[in-house]
Amino acid sequence: MSQSPPPSQPAYVLHSRAYRETSALVDFLTPQGRLRAVLRSARGKAGTLARPFVALDVEFRGKGELKNVGRLESIGTSAWLNGEALFSGLYLNELLIRLLPAEDPHPAVFDHYAATLLALAEGRPLEPLLRAFEWRLLDDLGYGFDLHNDLHGEPIASDGMYRLQVDAGLERVYLLQPGLFQGTELLAMAEADWSAPGALSAAKRLMRQALAVHLGGRPLVSRELFRKP
Repeated sequence: MSQSPPPSQPAYVLHSRAYRETSALVDFLTPQGRLRAVLRSARGKAGTLARPFVALDVEFRGKGELKNVGRLESIGTSAWLNGEALFSGLYLNELLIRLLPAEDPHPAVFDHYAATLLALAEGRPLEPLLRAFEWRLLDDLGYGFDLHNDLHGEPIASDGMYRLQVDAGLERVYLLQPGLFQGTELLAMAEADWSAPGALSAAKRLMRQALAVHLGGRPLVSRELFRKP
């Protein structure tokens, strides 16, 4: 049974679309999870605030899965993103919509999302920020795996080769095959040492493999934005 969220809480808009004549159907990220709510008079002041990457304080009303927005105000510092940082922010939003169950509290994910938006706005390197967020999201949802030890509990060997068994962890292999990861790359990822040769590109491949099974067969629309000239 769905429970009522706190009367007012911090939130970010993940996605919004027109709903009936003057309203909008909005997906919010809050510490209490992903909430969907109807925003009335979406063409007014509230509608101008209800856009992605703006830090909000929102009052939600209703006990069902579809809430109503009672009050919406901007708070704190909002992240103004452009270029590849904007595409990265849209990618984070799409990940959360696709992976985060409705009304399932993940306050650590909310905090990391807010911090990642500010880091993107500051112009920090994109790839480490995206990999860190993907990893935090997977781990918080219970899909994480050990980067220090393989699925048999043996320490990752720097000279070893490994493949990802998504539901179990990293498995050492002794025959070359597509999609493998070097032990040195995995150990660098475990320490977030992105200066290590190949660590960032390997982390991108690893997260793609780890996310794919949970995303199903539908590609992420936001990924296509990075491929456009």
